Amino acid sequence: MEFTLVKGDRFINESALHSYRCSDRGLLLPFISEYTWPEEVRSTLYFIGLLYCFLGVSIIADIFMGAIEKITSKTKKVYLTQSGKDDPDVIEVRVWSDTVANLTLMALGSSAPEILLSCIEVVGNNFNAGALGPGTIVGSAAFNLFVISAICVMCIPSGETRRIKDVKVFAITSVFSLVAYLWLLLILVAITPDVVDVWEALVTLLFFPLLVLLAWLAEKNFCGVKKTETAKQMELGNFEPGDKLVKDNQYFRNGHLDRDGLVRFIKEVKKYPGLTDEDAAVLAASKLVESQSHSRMWYRVGAVRTMTGGRKTQPQLSMKLKEVYNAMNEHPDAPTLGSVPTVKPHVNAVVDFHAASCAVMEDIGKFQVEINRTGRVDNIARVRVETLEGTATEGEDYVAINQIITFEPEEVSKMVEVEIVNDSQWEPDEEFYLRLSLLHEREDREGVQLGRISIMEIVILNDDEPGVLQFQRRGVLVKESIGTAYVPVVRKNGADGEVSVKWRTIDRTAINKKDFVGGEGVLTFKHTEVELNIEIPIIDDMSAEKDEHFEIELFDPEGGATLGPINRTAVTITNDDDFDTLLSKMMNLTNANMHQLQVHHETYKSQIKDALNVNGGDIENATALDYVLHFFTFGWKIIFALVPPPGFLGGWLCFFVALGAIGVLTAIIGDLAAIFGCLVGLQDAVTAITFVALGTSLPDTFASKTAAVQEKHADNAIGNVTGSNSVNVFLGLGLPWLIAAVYHSVNKTTFDVASGNLGFSVGLYTGLSVVCLGLIVLRRMLPYFGKAELGGPNVPKYLSGLFMISLWLIYVLLASLQTYGYF
Repeated sequence: MEFTLVKGDRFINESALHSYRCSDRGLLLPFISEYTWPEEVRSTLYFIGLLYCFLGVSIIADIFMGAIEKITSKTKKVYLTQSGKDDPDVIEVRVWSDTVANLTLMALGSSAPEILLSCIEVVGNNFNAGALGPGTIVGSAAFNLFVISAICVMCIPSGETRRIKDVKVFAITSVFSLVAYLWLLLILVAITPDVVDVWEALVTLLFFPLLVLLAWLAEKNFCGVKKTETAKQMELGNFEPGDKLVKDNQYFRNGHLDRDGLVRFIKEVKKYPGLTDEDAAVLAASKLVESQSHSRMWYRVGAVRTMTGGRKTQPQLSMKLKEVYNAMNEHPDAPTLGSVPTVKPHVNAVVDFHAASCAVMEDIGKFQVEINRTGRVDNIARVRVETLEGTATEGEDYVAINQIITFEPEEVSKMVEVEIVNDSQWEPDEEFYLRLSLLHEREDREGVQLGRISIMEIVILNDDEPGVLQFQRRGVLVKESIGTAYVPVVRKNGADGEVSVKWRTIDRTAINKKDFVGGEGVLTFKHTEVELNIEIPIIDDMSAEKDEHFEIELFDPEGGATLGPINRTAVTITNDDDFDTLLSKMMNLTNANMHQLQVHHETYKSQIKDALNVNGGDIENATALDYVLHFFTFGWKIIFALVPPPGFLGGWLCFFVALGAIGVLTAIIGDLAAIFGCLVGLQDAVTAITFVALGTSLPDTFASKTAAVQEKHADNAIGNVTGSNSVNVFLGLGLPWLIAAVYHSVNKTTFDVASGNLGFSVGLYTGLSVVCLGLIVLRRMLPYFGKAELGGPNVPKYLSGLFMISLWLIYVLLASLQTYGYF
C-alpha cells in the first residue's frame, strides 16, 4: 500500500489523497490534513476565514496608513526676513506634495493587498503567471470605478453637488488608467501574444514614476498659466500660494486653531447653559476637524476603525453637544455658526447646587448640602453626586460620596449628607469638591440637564479663628466688555465670627470714571463666610487700545481678622481678542482633543491601549455595534499592536514591518480564496473579480462615501480612484511580471501569460471604463446633471448611479461567462 506525506506531517492513504480536493491549491494552506472533512464544512470554514482575514488586513492597513501619515506630514522650516523685525518669520512647509503622496505611499497603502497578492502568487508559482493576482487587480479596478463612483454619486444629500477641484490631476490619472489597460492589451495580444518580455514589464513599471511626475507638474500648474496674487506672493523659491503650510502660532486658519475664531466660537458656545470648558473644547475640536482638508487616507482609516470598533477619527459628541453643534452649523460657511438657542425651562429638569462654595469647621462632623431642581418638575430626575479631591484627602479629611440622587415628580429639593473627619493635628484650610453629573443610561438623561453650579467647593476651616483676609490672587485679567469685574477676597485659616475689611481703588494706567468706576467700600464677612467679591464696573469705550490696569488695596480689618500677604491686587483690562488666560486653557484643551484624533500612535502605550479598549477607550460614546465589532476583531488588534508605532524612526520602521505583515496575511488570503473557489467550483479568475476584489475594496467604499458627504469637493471621493487603478497595474502587474520575466530570461525560458481570460477581462473593463468616465465628464458639463460629478437633481443622480452599477454587473457577468467558455 502506498502512503504519501502531506501538510501537517500526517501519512494518509494514496487513494484517500485523490478524494482530497483542492489540497494542492495553497502556498501555505492547509495547515492540517482535511481529507476526512465534508466539503461543505471546508468551504464554509474557508469562506469565514476569508472574511475574517479581510478584517485583519484592514486593521494592519490602518496601522500602515498611520505610518504613511507620519511620513508624509514631515515639514521643513523656512525663515523669512521682514523689514522692521529683528526675528524672522518661521514657516513650516510640508516636504511631501499632496499629489505625490496620494499616488505613491497612500496609493500603496490602499492597494498593498492587491499588489502583494500578485507578487506572492508569481513567486509562489515558481515565477509563473497565475489568475488570482491579475484578476484581483482588474476586478478591484472595476469595482472601484463603477460601484464606488455610483455610491458617491447617489449618497450626496438632495440639492447638493460635489465637483472635482483639481481637474488637471484627475484628467492625467484618468488618461493613465485607460493607457494602463490598453498597454496590457497590447503586450498580451499584439506585441508578444501570450508572452511578457523583460522590456514590456519594465515599461509597465516605469509608467508609474511617469504618472507621478506628470500629476505633480499638473498640481504645480506647469501645464497652464500661473495665477498668482502679487500682493500675497512670497519670495520663497517654488512655494506657491496654493501650497499647504503650517505657520508657527497659527490656529483655526485653514483648519488650524485661530485665536479670533476661538474667541467668537466660545462666545457662541457659552450662550448654551450648562456647558463646561471641556464641552466647549470638544465642540471646537469637532469644528476644527470639519473645517480641515483631509486626505483619502484619513477617510480610509476612519472607515476601517468604524468597521472594527476602533477609535474614531472624529470627536464623539454626546446628545447634548450634538444639539448645540447642529444649532451652530445652520450656516456652515461661517467660522462660528449661527445663534445658539437657550434651553427652555419647561423642557428639562435643571439640577444644580444651591451655592457654589461653603466653609465648615473641621469639628462639624456631618452637615447637609442642598441640591435644587428648577425648570420641569413633573418627571423623575436622577443625577449622580460624588466627591473630588482637592487639597483635602479622601478618607483623612472627609468621607467619600458616590451616590445617585432621585427627584420624584414635584420634588424640588434634596439634601446630601457630607461627613468631615476631625483630627487633632493643626492644618491650613483645605478644600474638596462635590460634583453633579448625568447618568450614562439614555433613559435617565432624557429630560434632565445640569445647571450652572454643577461643582461645589467645600472648604474645611481650622477651628475657632477669625481668619486672615486677602485677595485670592495678585492679579486679575478681565475683558473690556465684561461689564462688571468681580475681584474675590478670601478668608483663610478660620471663619469664626463676623469680620470686615475696607478697600479702595488706586489709578494706574486705567483711570477711575474713564476706564472703570472705582472708589472705596467695606466688605463684611458673616460667621462661616469665606469668600466675597468686590464689584468694579468696567467701562467699555469700544476702542482699540493697549492693556490698562488699576489696583485695589485692602486696609483696616476689624473683628479680630488680620490682613494676609496679598493685600493688594492689580486688575488688568484687556481687549476681548487678547484674553490670554481663557484662550490658553481652551487652546490646550482643544489641542488635547485633536491629539487624540490623530490617525497614528507615537508610543506602544497608546497603540496597545487603543487595541485593548472598545472605541479606543472612549467607552462613553461606544455603541453596541462597536462592542460587537471590537469582540470579533480583538485578536487581530492585539497581534498588530506589537508592530512598532509610527512614532519610531519617523514612521519608516512601522511602514516596513506593517508592509511585511500585510504580505503574510495577503498570502493567506490568496490561499483561502483559491481553495474556497476550488471547493465551490469557481475558477480563480471569477473568484478574483468577485470575492477578493470586493473584500479588498470594502474599506475604500466606506471611505469614499464618507468623503463624498463631508468634503466640499469630489477629489477625495472619486478623484483618487483613477490614480489608484493606474498604480494597481503599474505596481501590481509591472513589478511581479518584471521579476518573473528577468528570472525566465536568466534561465533561457519565456514568461508565459495566457491572454485568454485576462485579455478579455482587460478589454471589457477598458471599454466599459471609457463609458463610465464619459458619463462623469458629461455630468460635469451638463446642467441636467447639476454640472457636477457627484450629486445634483435626484432623478439624474439615481439614474447615473444605477447605470454605473449596471456596468459593473455587465463586467462581472461577461467576464465570468468567458472564463467558463460560453464565448
